Amino acid sequence: MHLPPPDEISAPAQAGEAACYRTHLKHRFPSFRWCLLSLPLTGLTNAGSTDDFRIEQQVITTSQGDYYWSQSRAAVIPGPVPRVILTTQEIERAGSHGYRDFYQLESTDRGHTWIGPTRIPSLQRARQPDGYDFVMGDACPLYHARTGVVLATGKTFGFRDGRFEDLTRERVSYAVFSPQSSQWSGLRLLTLPAVDRTGHPMLEANAGCHQRYDAPDGTVLLPIRYRRDPKVRQYTTIVARCTFDGETLRYVTHGSELTLSRDRGLYEPSITRFGDRYFLSLRADHSSFVARGADGLNFEPIAEWTFDDGSPLGSYNTQQHWISRPDALYLVYTRRAGTNDHVFRHRAPLFIAQVDPETLQVRRKTEQVLVIEEGADLGAGFGVVDLAPNETWVVTSEIQPQSKAMPLSNRILLARIHWTSPRPD
Repeated sequence: MHLPPPDEISAPAQAGEAACYRTHLKHRFPSFRWCLLSLPLTGLTNAGSTDDFRIEQQVITTSQGDYYWSQSRAAVIPGPVPRVILTTQEIERAGSHGYRDFYQLESTDRGHTWIGPTRIPSLQRARQPDGYDFVMGDACPLYHARTGVVLATGKTFGFRDGRFEDLTRERVSYAVFSPQSSQWSGLRLLTLPAVDRTGHPMLEANAGCHQRYDAPDGTVLLPIRYRRDPKVRQYTTIVARCTFDGETLRYVTHGSELTLSRDRGLYEPSITRFGDRYFLSLRADHSSFVARGADGLNFEPIAEWTFDDGSPLGSYNTQQHWISRPDALYLVYTRRAGTNDHVFRHRAPLFIAQVDPETLQVRRKTEQVLVIEEGADLGAGFGVVDLAPNETWVVTSEIQPQSKAMPLSNRILLARIHWTSPRPD
């Protein structure tokens, strides 16, 4: 089987296209040079939490034409005024994995105005010599403080004859954005061992829709999933310790190998550090799980996510992500809520709530709506990033329901969490 070389995957050099939008709900006004719609959500106080906050919801831009925006996430480059690089990807409306080209939007005024979306030439979907289209997907950008660049990690998608997705082409992929040159590298692949610690093959490893943790010394803790049996689509999750020098990501080792012997196992993991311990959230088809560890690699036995009254959290078949504050640990998630049966896999609204780090349960009384539900899937691809000590962002894209009434556009949404108590730098 032909695969592109691990260091770089070619893409045609085409000129980027720049377009700026002002968005008002579902309408697009191309004559404006900036876009902003701020929708304050009233009544969303966090009465039971340690860090009180208020939530502000904003529409960044809307799609048009044949594609939706998907997998929209932001990275913050620190400075006197933070520089925000938001990556998003075109997706065919007819299917959830019809990934096309990558784009970026940029803001230098704390997200009040945006330039873009602008196509990223080096990360375009490209035809390989064997007839497969190859593209990065499910990408999660994060500023790597030690080297001063943005490192986006994710997975690859391969399409035979440009149409048929081939899961055997999935790999851990990454790309690098240089703030100095304002350029992205091409798509690169992380080299992993052929077998895991128990001697099982590490097949189709990828790092899509995750949340990673970068240590102060530059060490990258990257959550990864892979298949052990080529005949069974069942995933095992690990956290890999990697080095990164600003150009190349290198695997060093990994710890616990976590899975379930049902459905598709455990996948789309997210890791964070709170205090002196690490916390890992994991997706499963029927539910979701959490694990805790002391070193970021090795974890205690997994526990199913529940509320602190013992009832199931109700989050299933989608990702969850963390917000770690000085005095509290939060989870962002979707769940069965009793009023959202019309939403695909109950993936809206987005909720936020405190996690008890000792019991590994969600404190029900702290739960708040973070992004309101308007019928679209919000949980298929979202990300969390701290803009400043007193402001955290959650960025997501609407994936519309497949129906005749489906509009021809979707929105990239930003939920601003304004904290009452700033986080120390």
